[in-house]
Amino acid sequence: MFTQLEIATIKNKAHQIEKAGTLPADILQLIYEKKLFKLFLPAELGGKQLELLEALKVFQKSAAIDGNFGWLVTIGSGGNIFSPYIEENVCEILFRPKTAVIAGSGYPTGRAIKTDNGYNVSGQWKYCSGANYATVFTANCFVEVDGVLTDKIISCILMPEHVQVVQDWDAYGLKATGSHTIKVNNVSISKNFTFSLFEQKSDYAGIVNSFPFLSFSEASFTAICLGIGEDFYREAREVIERKKVESLKNDSDRYELMVNIIEEKFTAFKQAEKQFYSMVSKTWGKHQQGEVLSERNLQQFTAVCKNSVSNIIDSVNALIRYFGMEAVKESAPLNRIWRNLYTAGQHIFLTP
Repeated sequence: MFTQLEIATIKNKAHQIEKAGTLPADILQLIYEKKLFKLFLPAELGGKQLELLEALKVFQKSAAIDGNFGWLVTIGSGGNIFSPYIEENVCEILFRPKTAVIAGSGYPTGRAIKTDNGYNVSGQWKYCSGANYATVFTANCFVEVDGVLTDKIISCILMPEHVQVVQDWDAYGLKATGSHTIKVNNVSISKNFTFSLFEQKSDYAGIVNSFPFLSFSEASFTAICLGIGEDFYREAREVIERKKVESLKNDSDRYELMVNIIEEKFTAFKQAEKQFYSMVSKTWGKHQQGEVLSERNLQQFTAVCKNSVSNIIDSVNALIRYFGMEAVKESAPLNRIWRNLYTAGQHIFLTP
């Protein structure tokens, strides 16, 4: 999926990326070339149409290179899920361009006033990752009809020229995801620039599109945390190896202690990873066979995702205490990776 040179290029720029608050042009170009924002789209729209397990591995590998990179690849691909619910001619406009990528929010914090030809849309939406380079935005709105606000929710498609990006993302991790607020004021859109996840409008559906959306999201974010956790253990090993000569000279017992603790915690990490992929494989297999997933099955799926992430964060927190000042300097890779993991794990789909 990634060459050693590509991995090194992204890793070497990780600090620069965080400071800039967005991905640089060359890394975006890499994403476009590898179609990483099109993992679930069919070939007709220039996509790779991966199955869920394949895509989760891509998400994890991307996040293992850099948390910001992995998060944006995952979010960018997640917008592909909407394609079957959007009219075919509109899909051609939105998804076919090489640089196509959706940013948006699932929170219904906007208002769509019904008109003869469509809707007038106003509102603002938080946490729109990738807002700085998105070619399309989606936003959920409550529908207003004849001056009365209803409880009906529709998803609106908004073009960048109509959207104001409010540069307000100030989290202490995943700083380069550009997860800013977006605003629109009385933007007129036609009816075919709206959609609902309950109404299929095109033939661009793959088997992943019919997988429960909540479970899809939980699995995607868990894969990101696994990738960032993997990166943490890689960096932790590198830190102690860089200091090996000094440690053996001054305190050989300390070096052995650190090696043993890292391997102990990494074993727990691999167990969480195994448990997660076992549940995904089992649930995805049922879905492929056409079985209706029971509420109990979906609840178990949610529990495994959340428990896996909690276990990853707990093991990393226990380990980072042994790294002293290396763990508290924001310029240190270990600190950046830890902050990215904590931020990713705070997503509402993953919190206890």
